[in-house]
Amino acid sequence: MNDILTHLSIPNFFNAPLAWHSLPFILSGLPMTIELTIVSFIGQIILGTLLTLGQMSHYKWLHWLSRTYISFMRGTPILVLLFLIYFGLPYTGWRVAAFPAAAAAFILNGAAYVSEIFRSSLLGIDEGQWVAAQSLGMTHFVTMRDIILPQAMRTSIPAMGNVILDLFKGTSLAAMITVTEMFMNAKIIGGDNFDYMTVYLEIALIYWACCSIITAGQNHLERYVNRNMVNQH
Repeated sequence: MNDILTHLSIPNFFNAPLAWHSLPFILSGLPMTIELTIVSFIGQIILGTLLTLGQMSHYKWLHWLSRTYISFMRGTPILVLLFLIYFGLPYTGWRVAAFPAAAAAFILNGAAYVSEIFRSSLLGIDEGQWVAAQSLGMTHFVTMRDIILPQAMRTSIPAMGNVILDLFKGTSLAAMITVTEMFMNAKIIGGDNFDYMTVYLEIALIYWACCSIITAGQNHLERYVNRNMVNQH
């Protein structure tokens, strides 16, 4: 196997034996990457939902507070937020471990985008749906649960798929604050062997493969939801 890999090596560009032997170590960071993605995504959905309710609230102060938060987070680089939480907070007396700091940064930043997706999905529902539900004697809660939310969820799936893809790739930034995910392991291998080109190409292919799996899952979910909506009608 090593002889074959050696012949596949391209001088000064890609070292196949190094890529092969470093693969297990790089992939050992995959569980951390997945865990960070899942925790952050759940947090984004929860906070994003609250922000959406704030944006659509009849209380002006709550509406503008939500809009200001979303504007700030959409205009702030995630790396700056990571550094503020991990390196900045200790100066105020709060020390946060690397993983919680990364999760907090991804949640605080990503919730702004999730909220905009939820808001646009809800506003995209024809107002006639509300009128028809009220004429049937449905309460606001029942209308939202049985009519509005199922349609909004279906239309938001593609956009939420992009959110989780961006989040999965974005977890590589957690390496900047020492979270031992895949990219952090790749940096270690590259530094030890003085060959960043090989290792970075390898990690790029790994991210691509993982994102392809996520995309396939998203497509399957879209088909499943659409099929159920058709059956219900």
